[in-house]
Amino acid sequence: MTHRREAPETRLALGARAARNLATTTKSVPQTREITPRWLLERLPWVRTEAGAYRVNRRLTYRLGDGLVTFVNDGADVRVVPPELAELPPLRGLAGAEVLGALAGRFEQREYAAGETIAERGRPAGAVHLIAHGKVALTRPGEYGGEAEAGILADGRFFGERVLLAADEEWPLTYRALTPTIVLALTREAIEELTERSGVLRAHLEEYRDAPAPPQNRHGEAAIELASGHDGEPVLPGTFVDYEASPREYELGVTQTLLRVHTRVADLYNGPMDQVEQQLRLTVEAVRERQEHELVNNRDFGLLHNADLRQRIQTRGGPPTPDDLDELLARRRKSRFFLAHPRTIAAFGRECTRRGVYPPVAHVDGPGGTRRRVQTWRGVPIYPCDKIPVSPAGTSSILVMRTGEDDEGVVGLHRTGLPGEVGPGLSVRFAGIDERAVTTYLVSAYYSAAVLVPDALGVLENVEIAR
Repeated sequence: MTHRREAPETRLALGARAARNLATTTKSVPQTREITPRWLLERLPWVRTEAGAYRVNRRLTYRLGDGLVTFVNDGADVRVVPPELAELPPLRGLAGAEVLGALAGRFEQREYAAGETIAERGRPAGAVHLIAHGKVALTRPGEYGGEAEAGILADGRFFGERVLLAADEEWPLTYRALTPTIVLALTREAIEELTERSGVLRAHLEEYRDAPAPPQNRHGEAAIELASGHDGEPVLPGTFVDYEASPREYELGVTQTLLRVHTRVADLYNGPMDQVEQQLRLTVEAVRERQEHELVNNRDFGLLHNADLRQRIQTRGGPPTPDDLDELLARRRKSRFFLAHPRTIAAFGRECTRRGVYPPVAHVDGPGGTRRRVQTWRGVPIYPCDKIPVSPAGTSSILVMRTGEDDEGVVGLHRTGLPGEVGPGLSVRFAGIDERAVTTYLVSAYYSAAVLVPDALGVLENVEIAR
């Protein structure tokens, strides 16, 4: 059987594929998915740091052991790290690792289911409690019946530390587990036994009990003695404002990279787009993204790690609710904006919808001078920031801050006037051509952030966004 071969189709005009070889295409500049709005960089007021360091002078504050206690676990067995017991006010400054080790060894592990009462108001306070894992709600009788919330404690917090002073006191609040909770408890009997055996511990606790508390205001700052409402000619009190002896200094951090472009590329393939310009544009965008990441997460100056422990609060039930954001706002004046991961903002929106609450949307000037729509709460905008981490368990954090030096808030730090500066605090400098004809440019950004007063920054922690 023979097959008839069909004649090829006769072209009447030049084909499109062939024509493209002689045509100049219309093309975009190189695109990247890494660029974000970078609201934090946009909204922080920036202070020029001339000498590379920024000193925050504050009024003297008496720190009374309001830190977190650290734990380790062997399987299901949880232990407190002995030196961490010095975070309890009565044990602060206690000399002797053996004494702290003996105290740590006497803690008993107790586990509570959600809803169980750990300690009840009005009952004798019989143990020091360290919260190793979970959330604990603090309640007291309300003014008109029912229970009034007094706060929430979570991992690393503690209560009942005055039991160390052998004070016959009653629990002022009721402590109830909101989630499955692991608590380490040191009973009064164990404390009395150790006090009898250790003269060092006994002397330290007696000195702490008898020492007068330094005069201070409700924020823990050294008091300023004043007189008011007097009549006649009384002797007025003398006073002075005491400062911290060792104020904190913030040094500028740096993000740097070496951009390499072969001279052949820059010379021969430089049209219609400037290859060096596009390489620098994308590199600068990456540097700015890293800058915002460091301002949030850096362990030295990042906002998540520099929030005062007393300004870190827990959610009431897990997901972010209007009540939680109200609690954040109530702890500071002139809150300028919230900062949250986009998924956290979506979780907050779901909670508002569930309650039938619909927060208004504001139009603000965003990065690049464009008008943007952002969600608000109580008139405070909520800006998205994907640099805030989300844990594998689906929890994140929400930040709120007051900003500016005039308002004793949070400020960004940078150094302007650098050689080859292409943006505030960011420079691009020619670094030479090597023997391979590769041109090198040094891209540098110098920055940091400072919290001028502790209540300028607040964090809502352990926000569940996966529920």
